[in-house]
Amino acid sequence: MIYTKSFLKKIENLLKDTGFKVRYEKGTFQTGQCLLKKQKVVVLNKFFTMESKIESLIKLITEIDIKTENLSKDHLIVLSKIRSSK
Repeated sequence: MIYTKSFLKKIENLLKDTGFKVRYEKGTFQTGQCLLKKQKVVVLNKFFTMESKIESLIKLITEIDIKTENLSKDHLIVLSKIRSSK
């Protein structure tokens, strides 16, 4: 899998379509997902490199249960690439 800005956008869009908000914030914290006032939020450190952002999102995607019934064909392709790489 090649880590590019367009691949990062595809992963972000996949998460958004599954109900997550993707936020980039500055600070000293670990990347992760949480439930904040009944909203699913993924928070990434905005100073991470692009590769670190992608790897963090891939790790989160493998940990969450994503329902594939309502995903578009493009998102299914991205999800299958992520799942086959791990």
